Amino acid sequence: MRAIQFETTGGPEVLQLVELETPVPGPGQILLRHQAIGINFIECYQRTGLYPMKLPAIPGGEAAGVVEAVGEGVTRFKVGDRAATTSAGGAYAEASLVRADRAVAIPAAISTQVAAAILLKGMTTEAFIRRTYPVKAGETVLVHAAVGGVGQIMTQWLKAIGAVVIATVGSEDKAAKARALGADHVILYREQDVAAEVKRLTGGVGVPVAYDSVGKDTFEGTLASLARRGLFVSFGNASGPVPPFAPGRLAAGGSLYLTRPTLFDYIVTTEDLDGSAGAVFEMVASGKVQIEIGQTFPLADAAKAHEALESRATVGASLLIP
Repeated sequence: MRAIQFETTGGPEVLQLVELETPVPGPGQILLRHQAIGINFIECYQRTGLYPMKLPAIPGGEAAGVVEAVGEGVTRFKVGDRAATTSAGGAYAEASLVRADRAVAIPAAISTQVAAAILLKGMTTEAFIRRTYPVKAGETVLVHAAVGGVGQIMTQWLKAIGAVVIATVGSEDKAAKARALGADHVILYREQDVAAEVKRLTGGVGVPVAYDSVGKDTFEGTLASLARRGLFVSFGNASGPVPPFAPGRLAAGGSLYLTRPTLFDYIVTTEDLDGSAGAVFEMVASGKVQIEIGQTFPLADAAKAHEALESRATVGASLLIP
């Protein structure tokens, strides 16, 4: 099988197309033949070494396709079933071995490409807006990078539950997109003072929760946008890691909270995985969350895909097609 591998950490150029032996599933495993592979910022962090992997490594944590073989003891899937998975690595390939209890069945109403585009980002959204901070109807929420992969899903899901969404984007074109997704207010973060706008829009109070996947460039503005005892959900480093800061900053800002969650702590059990994936698929099937696959790349062009992602040139979800 073909796969994308890196032997040293670094820029997109370290991603190399290689030929590897197709693996054989062992007990409790399935061999998933990929039809679509999700592209996420986590793979950029794997590639640069921010999220260390044992080298040589195949990046990628989101893929969907057809079960080609099953190992001993597997009853959750049979050959020919459509399935999708999220994992810590190995998805940038034509096939992968997956523990059967870490894959989910794709419902008939969901296409394989949509499943690959939605699972990781959708479950991240579900976990963060339903469990990290259970957003209630009427609450005002700040969402950075609102037309990115997670941002598009999060904006629509928040609107579906009745929240008021303040979205940040980097251009007028993206502002129009954010409004089309349902954002109530849009801030151009390169031209406007995010915190000042948030405070103006909330009558000086700030927001009870802010979702920030950008990192270094938006950290100060997000911190200053929170209401007293507000929660800062930091879940990405698109612009670089947040610099160290003194915990006293949280006290000075109004007894604030900061959390750095990762999806995988919310889907530890198969029951949690099925519940989260089921909620995502239900939202998409209902039409309340529309999935835009903004761009696709051949598997061999993974480096180009990373360049586009890191330059913020993408809109919506991005896929690799084996």
